Amino acid sequence: MYKTAKEKRVRRHLRLRNKVHGTAARPRLSVSITANNMYVQFIDDEAGATLASMSTLSEAFKALNLKRNVEAARALGKLAAEKAKEAGITTVVFDRGGFQYHGKVKALAEAAREVGLIF
Repeated sequence: MYKTAKEKRVRRHLRLRNKVHGTAARPRLSVSITANNMYVQFIDDEAGATLASMSTLSEAFKALNLKRNVEAARALGKLAAEKAKEAGITTVVFDRGGFQYHGKVKALAEAAREVGLIF
């Protein structure tokens, strides 16, 4: 049966979520990318709560005045990791959201690692 690109990505994400689970000690770093924006959340799945989040819509990111490209993903990864450190998060489980690990997703993850998050 023919599937759209979005349906395929959602299926990949569901398959991934069967294996990736966040806890309070090691939350899930969830990445979501739309046509216009990028979102990062640190989620405790046991409590069902978001511990910290950052997106291209936040004031800290808008102050950088970047376009939504790989360079912006790198900056967003650094900002998100710094916010996570403030919230006391040091280790995470990476959830790429069904997206391929390249381009923006890879740049975001590597920038978060540079700041000191442990995957």
